[in-house]
Amino acid sequence: HVQLVESGGGSVQGGESLRLSCEISLYIYSSYCMGWFRQAPGKERAAVAAHYTGTATTYVADSVKGRFTISRDNAKTTLYLQMNSLKPEDTAMYYCAADPGRRRSCITGSGLYWGQGTQVTVS
Repeated sequence: HVQLVESGGGSVQGGESLRLSCEISLYIYSSYCMGWFRQAPGKERAAVAAHYTGTATTYVADSVKGRFTISRDNAKTTLYLQMNSLKPEDTAMYYCAADPGRRRSCITGSGLYWGQGTQVTVS
């Protein structure tokens, strides 16, 4: 049974920090890639950050580079997104996603397993 369960969202003031967590089923935790996406009202879903298991490399979107960091805790099979210096434009629903073992893109998001999302609101 595949599960991705996000937590850590909330409402903060600009300049503050949040850390999102995503507990991922062991079954897919070692898959090709895992990542974070976000979708604001009226906007398309966009990749925020991704981590590639085999190479331990990361992707971070230009809009959050220098402020957001993606990491993982293998012992806890958990993916994190540390978000610092938050801005109002970071307000969105944030989703965790993982490759289902088919080397799908963690940047386009097509064909991934998805969590239910956690809301981040920055005022």
